[in-house]
Amino acid sequence: MSEPLLVIDVQSGFINEFTHHIPQRVAHLIGRGEYAPVLFTRFINAPDSPYQKFLDWHSCTQEPETNIASELEPWVKPEVVFSKLGLCGIPNELADYFKRHCFQRVFILGIDTDMCVLKIAMDFFDIGIEPIVLTDCCASTAGLQAHLAGLAVLSRNIGAFRLREAGLSEGFLAAPPDKNRE
Repeated sequence: MSEPLLVIDVQSGFINEFTHHIPQRVAHLIGRGEYAPVLFTRFINAPDSPYQKFLDWHSCTQEPETNIASELEPWVKPEVVFSKLGLCGIPNELADYFKRHCFQRVFILGIDTDMCVLKIAMDFFDIGIEPIVLTDCCASTAGLQAHLAGLAVLSRNIGAFRLREAGLSEGFLAAPPDKNRE
C-alpha cells in the first residue's frame, strides 16, 4: 500500500537561487509512483497578515506567486491542493483529509525547511501521524544555513531517524548550480 506524500509550498513565489532545484527533484520523486496520494500545500500571504504587518513582506499574495511550480502541474488538481495562510501549520481541510483516510504516516518535502516544512512536520507529530521528512527534497529560500537549521530543529523534535533522503541530491548538499543563470 502506498503512503501519502505532502509537497509543501513548492510554488513559484518561493523559487530562488537556493530552491530552484526542488521542483525538478519533486517531479522525479512523484514520477517514481511510490507515493499515493500526492498532496500539495500552497502559502498565501493574506492582506493584513503578520508577514505584511510585522515584516513588511508583501509577496505571495496572488497568482503567479501562489501557483504550484510548473514542473508539478501534471499532478496538481484542485482536490489535492490545500491553501494555508502563514505559519498556521496543517490547514484544517488537510487535517480532516488525513483523519478521514486514517493515515498513520506521511512523507513530507518542500520549501522552506526552517519554516513551513518544520511547522507542518511537527504538527503531524503532535496529532500522532508519523512525519518522515525527505531532506534532499527540501530547501530554504534563505539558503543552506536556514535549511540545515530547520533540519537540526526537526531532528531534535521529531527524531533524527525521521529525516531521510530520497536519493535525489546528486551529491550536492546545497542547491546545485542553476544552469539557466550561468
